[in-house]
Amino acid sequence: MENILSLKNIKKSYGEIAALKGISLDIERGSFLGILGPNGAGKTTLMNIIIGLIAPDEGEILLENSPVIHRSNDVIQKFGYVPQEIALYEELSAIKNLEIFGGLYGLRGKALQSRISEVLEMVGLYERKKDAVKTFSGGMKRRFNIACSILHSPEIILCDEPTVGIDPQSRNAIFDMLQQMHKEEGKTIIYTTHYMEEAERLCDKLEIIDNGKIIAEGTLTELINLLDKKQSIKILKESRAISVKKELSSLGILNELEFHFELIPGTEYSKLHQLFPKLESLGISEDNIEISRATLEDVFLNLTGRRLRD
Repeated sequence: MENILSLKNIKKSYGEIAALKGISLDIERGSFLGILGPNGAGKTTLMNIIIGLIAPDEGEILLENSPVIHRSNDVIQKFGYVPQEIALYEELSAIKNLEIFGGLYGLRGKALQSRISEVLEMVGLYERKKDAVKTFSGGMKRRFNIACSILHSPEIILCDEPTVGIDPQSRNAIFDMLQQMHKEEGKTIIYTTHYMEEAERLCDKLEIIDNGKIIAEGTLTELINLLDKKQSIKILKESRAISVKKELSSLGILNELEFHFELIPGTEYSKLHQLFPKLESLGISEDNIEISRATLEDVFLNLTGRRLRD
């Protein structure tokens, strides 16, 4: 598959603080790319450079193999940007907001009104089209923020932490909307987040960024395969498990948490059919055992020595 966007050795500093330390990415047409990292990792700086809000100190951005000229009409039409901060005219109605944004992209007349109806239906706000945006809930504003960003049918949609501070229902609505645009319309989506669950659910390729550098990339499966241990066993910390704690420690690495033990099996017990009879012999009931597969959180912890949200 061809690359629609490429970043070559992007660097950006603010005084003595290096926000980006040489980021290079190839983004395939029609892909859903997740950029996963903690707050302050450089995600928003990278997005602002891609869309031309700020200039890099070094590096180059290529759109369809040609250098990006950010103020050109062609580039403006290609990109849709959903910023982390709500960017709406709150005193105006939903329709008035969309008419303003549509005008910026050259949409006029019946074509604009038709597209306004489409995006309002898509984000579930058609019935609120005449209401002032200030009357919307936080989740509704987040969804409407997306509507304004995709009004001109951009080919590349950049979402900078678009679900921060909203309720689960609105979050799921945004997920469904983005997946629809990706799978049914073939949109290329670049999505930044510090929520590993979002990255795991949405993205077909992931870039893990920390301290201004990409420290790992690949599909979810490829990243999980970076780990020596791809699963752990949770054992409820009840009286029997506590009494055989020493024996459990002999089965691998045993971590004691508030309500359970976490066992990472050693080589001898790496297969479940080897481990479970041993646990049964120690009197550990199957009802008190839970198998947990490795997550992106485990990958990040393995790469950096700390958790994603520390």
